[in-house]
Amino acid sequence: MMDSSAWDERYAASDLVWSATPNVWVEQIAHGLEPGRAIDLAAGEGRNALWLAERGWTVTAVDFSALAIERARQLAEQRLGDGGSRFTGTVSDLLLLRPDSGAFDLVLLVYLHIPAAERWLVMRTASEYVAPGGLLVVVGHHSDNPEHGVGGPPDPRILYTQDELVADLEGSGLVVERAERALRTVDTPEGQRTAIDAVLVARRPAAV
Repeated sequence: MMDSSAWDERYAASDLVWSATPNVWVEQIAHGLEPGRAIDLAAGEGRNALWLAERGWTVTAVDFSALAIERARQLAEQRLGDGGSRFTGTVSDLLLLRPDSGAFDLVLLVYLHIPAAERWLVMRTASEYVAPGGLLVVVGHHSDNPEHGVGGPPDPRILYTQDELVADLEGSGLVVERAERALRTVDTPEGQRTAIDAVLVARRPAAV
């Protein structure tokens, strides 16, 4: 586990730690959705948040690394032009967030890997952010990935399955629409390999 200062050091050591393009599952799920209000939790350098903002969403990117958020703001200036007001970067520890209930039409939690008890807390916070009719999208490296896939952290204590994500949401009021062990093709120096992700999509029922 790394704290915010360690992540700052990691971001400082590279021009771009993560890809500039969105996560494949985020792109698949969000493509075609009507733009609204979105929040990207554990956003890193903002690759998913910026992709949404380019498509008309008003997006808040949250990460506990100040350097990552500053880089996301710089990228927003470069990529969004006159649409820069659609992007907001916020430095915050997800374990300390107190959400505005039902504030966002789309909530992203992508590749956050922390111990199970902390993950449950963040998942509950994320669920509270979801507006009536809105979606929560969670993507992470599956527990099977270290043995059968490629990339991601090797520590099984911070990995999870789709069923564990479903369990985290019990009693949240969200309805799970998709929960699966999903395969993703990754380019490596040895050629294309397969990574294994846990993907969850849940919706808060629309107000009647």
